[in-house]
Amino acid sequence: MSRTSSSASTRSALPAEAQAPRTRDPVRTRAAILAAARAEFSERGLEGARIDAIAARAATNKRMLYHYFGNKDALYCAVLEEAYREIREGERALQLDQYEPVEAVERLVRFTFRHFLECPWFIALLTNENLMKARYLRTLPEMHGLHSPLVDQLRKLIHRGGESGAFRADIDPVQLYISIAALGYFYVSNNATLSVIFDTDLASSAHIASREAHAVEMVLDHLRVKA
Repeated sequence: MSRTSSSASTRSALPAEAQAPRTRDPVRTRAAILAAARAEFSERGLEGARIDAIAARAATNKRMLYHYFGNKDALYCAVLEEAYREIREGERALQLDQYEPVEAVERLVRFTFRHFLECPWFIALLTNENLMKARYLRTLPEMHGLHSPLVDQLRKLIHRGGESGAFRADIDPVQLYISIAALGYFYVSNNATLSVIFDTDLASSAHIASREAHAVEMVLDHLRVKA
């Protein structure tokens, strides 16, 4: 048998996926790795997460993880940054400047509450990072750029509310956002234990709707000018 025919015979014996030329999609591969890493880190924390497990979740190999992100710590930082970027993008998409101050605040409170509710992985990542005293978050130079527009937007919103007579003018925008986030974060992060303590299913749709309305009422009551 000639070398040519032997080579052709060998190729025909290979599985179809091995015969086909591989096409690389860096954007898709990187996104898959980030999604897999997000799941692994939120479930197991940084210390418990394993590169092998992340690669398996992403249907790729460890070499690709190291190629795109360098090491596990760098991958964790990328996941953390993307998590914050996602919520900031959601807030910007609200386009609060087009609404009257009261409606704008209500929309922000509801969005924040729902984001925590619909993204339990975000709660887990923040909890893990706080347990590490923000060790990795403090190393990310992008954080200030992500958060300062939100503070500026809240400052303008408070100013508009003050001019219209709807809000007090002495509100600190940073304190306001911390309160908005806290009203949703604590309810979602502690839902299981609170449900046991108060012997009720706080994850039910009725209780969730009630809590969301309560959060809106509390924030607006704090902002309103008292008679």
